[in-house]
Amino acid sequence: DSAIETADIVLMQDHLGKLPEAIGIAKQVNAVIRFNIAVALGLKLIALLLTIPGWLTLWIAILSDMGATIFVTLVSLTVLISRRDKAG
Repeated sequence: DSAIETADIVLMQDHLGKLPEAIGIAKQVNAVIRFNIAVALGLKLIALLLTIPGWLTLWIAILSDMGATIFVTLVSLTVLISRRDKAG
């Protein structure tokens, strides 16, 4: 139990052949996280630039923020979809 608590990754089976799959999924998740952060920061930057001439209204800001939240959530779900496709 203490080994599981301190480990960075735990394989729940004795089959070490699944380790490359776990590393592949971790790399894919890392790429998705980086993409989501870049998209979210990009949209915030666009919103910030739109406030300078006064073109950003409250409703547009709310809709863009909620749209970004929904977009990054759906992009994150692609990891599950691609994992399910690989499983068969």
